[in-house]
Amino acid sequence: MSNLRRSFGPHVRSVACQKALVFGDSVDTIAADAAKIEGVSKVLTVTRAENAHPLAAVLAPQIAKAADGYSHVFAPSTTFGKDVAPRVAALLGVAQVSDVMSVEASHTFKRPIYAGNAIITVEANADHAVVATIRTASWPAANSSSNSAPTEAMTLDVTLPTHTRFVELKQGSSDRPDLQSAGKVVSGGRGVGSKENFEIIYKFADKIGAAVGASRAAVDAGYVPNEMHGQTGKIIAPELYIAIGISGAVQHLTGIKDAGTIVAKDGEAPIFEIADFGLVGDLFKILPDLEQALA
Repeated sequence: MSNLRRSFGPHVRSVACQKALVFGDSVDTIAADAAKIEGVSKVLTVTRAENAHPLAAVLAPQIAKAADGYSHVFAPSTTFGKDVAPRVAALLGVAQVSDVMSVEASHTFKRPIYAGNAIITVEANADHAVVATIRTASWPAANSSSNSAPTEAMTLDVTLPTHTRFVELKQGSSDRPDLQSAGKVVSGGRGVGSKENFEIIYKFADKIGAAVGASRAAVDAGYVPNEMHGQTGKIIAPELYIAIGISGAVQHLTGIKDAGTIVAKDGEAPIFEIADFGLVGDLFKILPDLEQALA
């Protein structure tokens, strides 16, 4: 089975693949990283000035062109992956499979629906290429090999759209780990009480070197910015997830269900039922006590 996968950075998960496709205006570094991933037999690179900034409208025609002759095109179920993959599927004239969490056969997959309340099995048409987004949290990170796969530069004869162009990038900066890739996450909910009270979450997270997340209720209440909410395109799988003041709505549980160890504080909340460890008590006493114990 010939597979084609676009590389979105070093945090590639272990989805079976033979070739990785890398885009950029300078691809040497990421191509070298991709070449060391176990399972990659060759790295295909596309170097164009237009690829300096990842734009779905610009990359989709190139991916569709490069996919000629391949049976599978995989992208991660990230915000960007969910932007580019449907465009590729449309250009190839196929239906996209979203949020693959299990591969049952070459064209059969399992994926969640209804915010994770149910898991369905879907079968793609074997007569056409499969375009799918992969729920990266459902797989362990791919190992790096001591051997490097060969790299091949591709020249794609494709006209790129001009209606979409990069203008500027604005993003917040933080010394804390990134929420999606962090090994430890401390998340706060509406039970924290206020924006000011969230400082105790930040302080504890900094103490243990964790990223900070939040529930939808905490975001809606104005305690924290929207990017801290996991379900908004952020499905996380840290080794340790600590939930403070979070009841555990279905959507929230879906976003963190692949975490290694879950610690919850509210003994009456749904999240307590899936937690590996429980902490019952006043969060304004528990967290300082934990900080002191860690010191």
